Amino acid sequence: MEFELIARHFTRAAPGAVLGVGDDCALLAPSPGMQLAVSSDMLLEGRHFSPQDSPAGLGHKSLAVNLSDLAAMGATPRWATLAIALPAADDAWLTAFARGFFRMANQHGIELVGGDTTRGALTISITVIGEVPPSQALLREGARAGDDVWVSGVIGSAALALAYRQGRLFMEQIDAAKVLPALYLPTPRIELGIALRGVASSAIDISDGLLADLGHILERSNVGAKLEFATLPTLPVAQAYLHEPVARDCMLAGGDDYELCFTAPVSRRDAVAAAAQSAGVAVTRIGRITAEPGLAVVDANGQALHFDRTGYDHFDE
Repeated sequence: MEFELIARHFTRAAPGAVLGVGDDCALLAPSPGMQLAVSSDMLLEGRHFSPQDSPAGLGHKSLAVNLSDLAAMGATPRWATLAIALPAADDAWLTAFARGFFRMANQHGIELVGGDTTRGALTISITVIGEVPPSQALLREGARAGDDVWVSGVIGSAALALAYRQGRLFMEQIDAAKVLPALYLPTPRIELGIALRGVASSAIDISDGLLADLGHILERSNVGAKLEFATLPTLPVAQAYLHEPVARDCMLAGGDDYELCFTAPVSRRDAVAAAAQSAGVAVTRIGRITAEPGLAVVDANGQALHFDRTGYDHFDE
């Protein structure tokens, strides 16, 4: 049964690999002179997604969130492995899941070269492998006092959608429909990450929340930051709800954005704009790096805003 499932749903040609699905291991040959960037993520039913979520959307998201890690490093995607535990061998569910997974894989030129299946609570674990030239990977360390802080796209939409779905934020249905795609179908910023090589001084993808993830950059770089709340890029529909604390929390600490947060010297603003244009994604300058440790968020009047949390806690009950 296991091998029939793999053959039917997950065996595809992998011309970029020496050997793909079908043996004890895949055999991979990196491009000459390139370094490998490797990342793994796990999604658990009831923790990261709902049993009612679309399997095709889940296939898309499970790979997209992993590709976002490659984007944050400026790496070009090459290969992936997929391990999935299933409560039952549901052929229709797997067909839809594989459709969403391979649609995302084909979009970014990534090949599935191995993995595992077993019976159990629905759990999806993916490892992605990309390539980056030596010394060109974007790292969390490297931010310097005076650098600009940037984010790509818009933030807060996925968290607003989740808050709506959980009944923590009441939105008009027509408004909710505009934020729900961000939760179910995130877009990894692969092209932007690659374009920022040699431009950004540090980078990270926003998975756990802007404050939490920017905090990782600040910790690794031994610096602080000051952000201006009014500059945070959001969908226009979100503006109508920012008077509510839960909505403001979504902007700062909601997570699931999978946008890039990065820093760059002031002298590189034109280069940042050029990188964004080449990648076809908007970027917004939201603050600056400070020499003093700590992370401050201020309103339009320069008054400090207080926040109860910084982001998603993976071990929270």
